[in-house]
Amino acid sequence: MKNLTENIHRLGHASFRFDLEKCIYIDPYRLTGNLPKADIIICTHSHFDHCSPEDIAKIKDENTTLVVTKDSVSKISGNIQVIVPGESLNFGKIKIEAVPAYNTNKSFHPKENDWMGVIVDDGNIRIYHTGDSDVIPEMKCISADVWLVPVSGTYVMSAKEAAKIINDVKPQAAVPMHYGAIVGSESDAKRFAELVGEIAVIL
Repeated sequence: MKNLTENIHRLGHASFRFDLEKCIYIDPYRLTGNLPKADIIICTHSHFDHCSPEDIAKIKDENTTLVVTKDSVSKISGNIQVIVPGESLNFGKIKIEAVPAYNTNKSFHPKENDWMGVIVDDGNIRIYHTGDSDVIPEMKCISADVWLVPVSGTYVMSAKEAAKIINDVKPQAAVPMHYGAIVGSESDAKRFAELVGEIAVIL
């Protein structure tokens, strides 16, 4: 599992950095330390803990491309590319695919908002960040080596719900996220790991 996730760095909450052909951040939030500048920053939706202008400013330079949902555009500036579920963008060998992300039994993330999860594919590995989502039917059709899944409940799926979809689709590795900042704790990540077994990687 280590070699699959060695270039994936969880930065807290639902925030990650992928060190691939390009340096890619997803949903940067409460960033600390001396971090490398981003080639690409992805914001899955406009909520403050996923599209944070002050955190984006820490890792952005004039060469950074921001891949965002349409409702995030008013919060940020720079080289912006808007994407909606069903669309994809290519950056050299990197392909970024937007897929649906929404709530099914709560109202925090409505489907009609066109908020997204993303699949990042560099030709060697496919990494799926679900965004803020419950378990949704579209997930059964997603093929990815590594899944990054929320486990906190309340606004997103719970550890038990996340484990159910992971055990159904059986990726090579599954990383719990969306805990430790606003809602959820390390105990949720550990519960998830207990339920899915050896493919769980807590970062």
